[in-house]
Amino acid sequence: MTAQDSKLGDTDDKIFVGKGDEQAWLTLALANRHGLVTGATGTGKTVTLQVMAEGFARAGVPVFAADIKGDLSGISEVGEAKDFIVKRATEMGLNFQPDQFSTVFWDVFGEQGHPVRATVTEMGPLLLARMLDLNDVQEGVLNVAFRVADDAGLTLIDMKDLRALLDAIVPDSGKKGADAEEDPLAAIRKAAQGFGNVTKATVGTIQRQLLVLENQGGTKFFGEPALTLKDFMKTDRDGRGMVNILVADQLLQSPRLYATFLLWMLSELFEELPEAGDLPKPKLVFFFDEAHLLFNDAPKALMDKIEQVVRLIRSKGVGVYFVTQNPVDVPDRVLGQLGNRVQHALRAFTPRDQKAVAAAAQTFRPNPKLDTAKVIMELGKGEALVSFLEGNGTPAMVERVMIRPPSARIGPITPDERKAIMAASPVKGKYDTAVDAESAYEMIQKRIAGTAATADGSAGGNGGGILGQIGSIVGSVFGTNVKRGRLSTGQVIARDVTRSVTNQVIGGLAANVGKSLGGQLGGSIGRTLVRGALGGLLRR
Repeated sequence: MTAQDSKLGDTDDKIFVGKGDEQAWLTLALANRHGLVTGATGTGKTVTLQVMAEGFARAGVPVFAADIKGDLSGISEVGEAKDFIVKRATEMGLNFQPDQFSTVFWDVFGEQGHPVRATVTEMGPLLLARMLDLNDVQEGVLNVAFRVADDAGLTLIDMKDLRALLDAIVPDSGKKGADAEEDPLAAIRKAAQGFGNVTKATVGTIQRQLLVLENQGGTKFFGEPALTLKDFMKTDRDGRGMVNILVADQLLQSPRLYATFLLWMLSELFEELPEAGDLPKPKLVFFFDEAHLLFNDAPKALMDKIEQVVRLIRSKGVGVYFVTQNPVDVPDRVLGQLGNRVQHALRAFTPRDQKAVAAAAQTFRPNPKLDTAKVIMELGKGEALVSFLEGNGTPAMVERVMIRPPSARIGPITPDERKAIMAASPVKGKYDTAVDAESAYEMIQKRIAGTAATADGSAGGNGGGILGQIGSIVGSVFGTNVKRGRLSTGQVIARDVTRSVTNQVIGGLAANVGKSLGGQLGGSIGRTLVRGALGGLLRR
């Protein structure tokens, strides 16, 4: 801990959040027990989020946060010693020192941050069905499509892959008989029908929902290079945690895409990270703004999975903090997992509002000195009711405090400042150029055109050139050019290595081989055989 940090109030094991009759400290060792920041619009939730993010970063904990209004971006620039900030700091006994924090900006649309992408295979059928708002029958057909893709080695990377696969599993309504042309996709259609009745009408409905998702920006989200979540979990040269900010002002206009994307990130962290037990501080803290979007109209099956992920991800060393207007936005079974609470003001203009205030008050451990429900409606801007977990893991009594001022800038940065930060980003160039590798779409098109690999492994149309030579050599070594039912794991690896190498030769792709193998090969071998809690692939 530096001298500057000690002046700011934080200690080696705690973050100073605010002060009233008592000081409010967030214990780092209990920060992975999750938390909740609530309050009406304009009451100071974003500033509280920034204060907490700064505290975690100082302690060497990486942070991920969605920035809905753009205000959080100021954490990347040096704060200003304005009169009201200095006054509040002095009243709390702090020596205000302007500061700034190493920041990486991310943007699903790739406009105000590095592009964020995931493959369709990694997203999985459960989350994708949620994103598309499918009913049970349609979700069942989507599961069939993923199963067929897994069994047939068809890697689903982007939207055109999924569309091609859905078209391929539709029953063939063409002419039957001795003179009918052979259906190049007969094996895929037969496999799909083996799992149940797949109708053209149901597939058509899913395709229309895909169009809606594409119009909301889904085309930019699905693709490669896919995001490596370890890039979120870094520290800077001073040992401070990197602050990762998802630019979400446009993304919020597509609420299902926003909520499902953040839920996918949680599930990926849950699947990727090893068990860590109780650590002195979290490995990562995840702030989920507009959290009510995650739970709106979520079916019971999905709610069960969300509860499971939130409950168990704590043991992976990840703290999840939901940010929303009212505690009632979060279902009780998830709310019960959130031990660290910050409640800003709520207004009770209607009977429903009054019930919400009463419900919010009941979520705190009572303090005999406070009428919690009354105080919630009296809080001024920057004030909050706070209850953090104490050393034995029990909630402290609720206290009324004034939130400390942030050390970095309050408010948005300029476009030029953002451009400079991105130019110096540690992941500059890694995700900025999309890669369109060979995947399900290209493989299906080859089958239709008669250029796909035949049963004995010879590739029609490739001839003897370098591609054919590569395929022949690797096929001979690993046995992938031998007729058999289903390829062994080693043979599938060989096939995908061949595919990856030939893609590099053909396209001169700039993406490094390691990432290519991790995204393409990893999406179509052992991981495809087991799906995780939320339908994504287990990374094994």
